[in-house]
Amino acid sequence: MYLRIMEIHPWSIRSTKLEKEHKRLQESLTSLGNGYMGMRGNFEETYTGDSHLGTYIGGVWFPDKTRVGWWKNGYPKYFGKAINALNYSKVAIYVDGQEVDLGKHAPTDFVLELDMHSGVLHRQFTLFGVQFRISKFLSVAQKELALIRWDITATDGKTHKVRIDAVIDADVKNEDANYEEKFWQVLARDVAADRGSIATQTVANPFGVDQFIVNAEQTFAGDFTATGHDSSDWRVTNRFEAEVGATPRTFEKRVIITTSRDYDGLAAVQKAGRDLSANISGQNHADLLAAHEAGWKQRWDIADVVISGNDEAQQGIRFNLFQLFATYYGEDARLNIGPKGFTGEKYGGATYWDTEAYAVPLYLALAEPNVTRNLLKYRHNQLPQAQHNARQQGLAGALYPMVTFTGVECHNEWEITFEEIHRNGAIPYAIYNYTNYTGDDSYLAKEGLEVLVEVSRFWADRVHYSKRHGKYMIHGVTGPNEYENNINNNWYTNTLAAWVLQYTLEALQKHPRPDLNVSDAERGKWQDIIANMYYPEDEEQGIFVQHDGFLDKDIRPVSALSPDDLPLNQKWSWDKILRSPFIKQADVLQGIYFFGDRYTLDEKRRNFDYYEPMTVHESSLSPSIHAILAAELGKEAKAVEMYQRTARLDLDNYNNDTEDGLHITSMTGSWLAIVQGFAQMKTWGGTLSFAPFLPSDWTGYTFHINYRGRLIKIEVDGKNVTLRLLKGDALPLKLYGETLTLKDSHSAPLQKNG
Repeated sequence: MYLRIMEIHPWSIRSTKLEKEHKRLQESLTSLGNGYMGMRGNFEETYTGDSHLGTYIGGVWFPDKTRVGWWKNGYPKYFGKAINALNYSKVAIYVDGQEVDLGKHAPTDFVLELDMHSGVLHRQFTLFGVQFRISKFLSVAQKELALIRWDITATDGKTHKVRIDAVIDADVKNEDANYEEKFWQVLARDVAADRGSIATQTVANPFGVDQFIVNAEQTFAGDFTATGHDSSDWRVTNRFEAEVGATPRTFEKRVIITTSRDYDGLAAVQKAGRDLSANISGQNHADLLAAHEAGWKQRWDIADVVISGNDEAQQGIRFNLFQLFATYYGEDARLNIGPKGFTGEKYGGATYWDTEAYAVPLYLALAEPNVTRNLLKYRHNQLPQAQHNARQQGLAGALYPMVTFTGVECHNEWEITFEEIHRNGAIPYAIYNYTNYTGDDSYLAKEGLEVLVEVSRFWADRVHYSKRHGKYMIHGVTGPNEYENNINNNWYTNTLAAWVLQYTLEALQKHPRPDLNVSDAERGKWQDIIANMYYPEDEEQGIFVQHDGFLDKDIRPVSALSPDDLPLNQKWSWDKILRSPFIKQADVLQGIYFFGDRYTLDEKRRNFDYYEPMTVHESSLSPSIHAILAAELGKEAKAVEMYQRTARLDLDNYNNDTEDGLHITSMTGSWLAIVQGFAQMKTWGGTLSFAPFLPSDWTGYTFHINYRGRLIKIEVDGKNVTLRLLKGDALPLKLYGETLTLKDSHSAPLQKNG
């Protein structure tokens, strides 16, 4: 079921094999990012084998045409895609006139290693009697800086002439481009002996979306001598040479990337690039690297989860945390977390509901509150666009998009654009989550209520009243289980809609807002919907029914399928999938996870036992929710199985699609599975509580959380659970149901799960 091509190491992703057959997978797994920009783990030098070259910049995208022959009223005008930016890491290397190309020539002593602790990608190989040791990082201390260093040594006792052509290449395209379509045009090129730059701009579009300017400025350091430079329509090149013997010679390529997102106009973008390059010119490699490593250390000091006794589990959680923080660390409120981050172009690279449902809990605990607040502000800033989306559907209020860069819906599949409206409950849930976790009502009282009221107006307009049943219903939807389209009364969607209305009324009661013009009649309508919402249930089995008609399917577990049928999305027709009972991801169970304090353990167990056996987990978002609920229900084996799947989804290529890029937003799931699952951390009703257990093949685990101005360390070993208050005032909390006040540290015997 899985493919593992990298070795198991607690702090690194390492291989001593050049995976030509699985090169794209290897590139995805060794991706780098710093929140501002990122790249796949491509080779810098020429590689003529199969490869997916990918370099991406946060917030830079293109609106692509979406209108087709089966156009529907309300469809978005375009869909957005993350576009491959200029290739600024490119070089061509020659040894005694022979070009280094690992696609043609077999190297010896090959090593590829991503050091997750320091955020540096290392590579080593020997070819033509010369050893190359390469290190690359995208600085978290200077966000615009990419630095690549070569240490080159002759290994055969000879002296070799090595030439390096340092290139900035704007002749790039997307893997998913239409008919080799290009999204960039070159505005300016400039090259001299010691530097080179090229400025590009996205081509014009008919949708009124701003064109982006991106400028790359390369400078150099090390032992090589500049021997020439040139430029062409799409490239600038600086050429260097050195005689290489037994003493290592070094070459550094330093690239500064600036964009029109931060500077107004071409001249300002170029000047910023030159100024930033000048600022780092006096700094040596060691200083630049040390500043970068210090930034990663600061992140790991809070975020690291230490697992003892299981290196697979340890590598998995660290890999996921590394890639999450390489994608987003909250510095720029204009940005959000794309499902592929900086590692590929699939899904358009845009914002999904994954952020609010899965990423917010992690960032609340592992970063300062302003990081999550920036994620909430991102949605508040796009409230006018959400109102536009609702009008496109002929509805009141605000409808947040399924896929977006700007707040305007840019997804062009009808069953998603029109029907997967449960995403409009995830945004209010994130406001609740932030307020409940931090204890800070200030966002709720101002920006939060503005969002809640408009979303509530949408739900009140989207429901309809069934005279036959005397209930409010929601027809024509797609729930989280996307293997069901155009169904009626999805239990999760109905539950979430009614909850949003209730939460909004409670918030308005606590924080009156006359300026929002919520009339008594409107409040009365919302209350009536809350009181009379229809929820499909089966009393005989004691379960919440996923949607009307679900129980009429040919109900059977995944175990009844042949292994050759899986994954369904790659083996079956869509029609066959839609008619089957098989579930892509948590649906009913997603609602039970969100509102876990509403339901008894028996209710949770009955629904888990009914739905999990039919779930194929072909969404990367699925395993973590099942791990958390399984842990609460005492199903340790299932919880550990689901943790393994979410922690190593990409490392072991579970869904056979990691070559397209990593599953960034679902990477939060491994942390959620440990902290909300194994440690049973809950914050229901503003009370922090834990009830940890230790997986049988682990000997211990440790993690930190930020909570209401406190920093708490949680340590679990084979005998005890220890809570340590590292910062902040004493805090009342619960451990295994017992109330205590944590002042410095507290230990209790470890209890068995279930």
